[in-house]
Amino acid sequence: MSFWNLGTLKLEQFRPGIMSKAEIGDNLIMVCMRIDLGREDTGHEHSFDQCGIVLEGQIEMFVGQERRLLNANDCYFIPSGRRHGWKTFDRPVKLLDVSSKSMSSAVS
Repeated sequence: MSFWNLGTLKLEQFRPGIMSKAEIGDNLIMVCMRIDLGREDTGHEHSFDQCGIVLEGQIEMFVGQERRLLNANDCYFIPSGRRHGWKTFDRPVKLLDVSSKSMSSAVS
C-alpha cells in the first residue's frame, strides 16, 4: 500500500499494549502505533536511525541522557546506537515512526 489515512488506519496487535501497522520498503520502515496508557520501555538501542512524530497523547522519551515530555505535533530523532526509551501516562499515545531498514541487526 502506498497511501494511509491515519484517521481510519486499522492497527493490529504488535505487543501487549501496543497496536501498530507497518509498511516495509527496500530501505525504510514506516509504522503507525498506538501505545496504551501506563506502558513503559526502560531502554534499548539498535543499529539504525529512527524518527517520528507524536500524533495524539503525551509520552516521555529519553535519547541518551536527554529526556523530554512530548505532545501532539512534537517530533523526535534517535541516532543509531543511542540508548532510548519511553513511557506513557494517563491516556494512550499515537505515533508515526520511521526508521531505516536494518532491523535484522537490532540490539536489545
